[in-house]
Amino acid sequence: MSLCLAALAGILAATVVLQAGWYDASAVRPHFQFVHTLIERGMQQSVRFHARAIVAPPLAAGAVARGGQVFRQNCEQCHGGPGVAMGTIGLSMQPVPGPLADAARRWKEREMYWITANGIKMSGMPAWRFHLGEHEIWDVVAFLRALPAMTPADYAAIAKPPASPRPQLAPAAVRAPDRERGKLALTQFACQSCHQVPGVTGPLTYVGPRLDGLAQRSFIAGKLPTTEENLVKWIRAPQEVKPGTAMPQLGVPERDARDMAAYLMQATQ
Repeated sequence: MSLCLAALAGILAATVVLQAGWYDASAVRPHFQFVHTLIERGMQQSVRFHARAIVAPPLAAGAVARGGQVFRQNCEQCHGGPGVAMGTIGLSMQPVPGPLADAARRWKEREMYWITANGIKMSGMPAWRFHLGEHEIWDVVAFLRALPAMTPADYAAIAKPPASPRPQLAPAAVRAPDRERGKLALTQFACQSCHQVPGVTGPLTYVGPRLDGLAQRSFIAGKLPTTEENLVKWIRAPQEVKPGTAMPQLGVPERDARDMAAYLMQATQ
């Protein structure tokens, strides 16, 4: 009974602190050390549990060099590299992303793959599996394995590819749309940052229209008759459908767009 009362008192105290606005949510005030340690420990155990069944493939020829290019294009700005500081975004984030020179000493290959593919909630680390190919993620893992022994000169010798809006994935084989995967894809292209999406956790935003009940609407963007095929077209190329629209061109691959459209056409609030 005393434990239950203590837990209830803790919940009430936390509620008062949050509702009163006393908790400082700014990025200039890091977590207390015990909070940081608790969250980090939970993250480590979560990664180890969820990655336990992943089997690393044999190291492919040239994987380290290819992984280095992917790392320099997508990861360097937050994590830095040997002799290269992280960018302004990485320097300012809380919790700080930090360098990955010791990642291979702390994580197994399957765990580094899982983190790269799935990201870490509430840390700023994104999930890359909708934006990089499977082989590219394993190439990054190969690079991270080699990183502890890499000198600044070795790292500088890795050619940094020219910046591009979004990595281009190889076309996927034609297959039936997967609604559950489409729901996940909506979060990975940040659709909930502008729209209220049924079944997707996000802010109460009113930048774009709500996305529930699309199947009952006559037109998409006031231009195209409402069909799943036209919704795919709108998701992939909104500027072609309606030039000047505020809907951005996100570079959504066809497979992801088809899964997203399938989910939205049957979703209700």
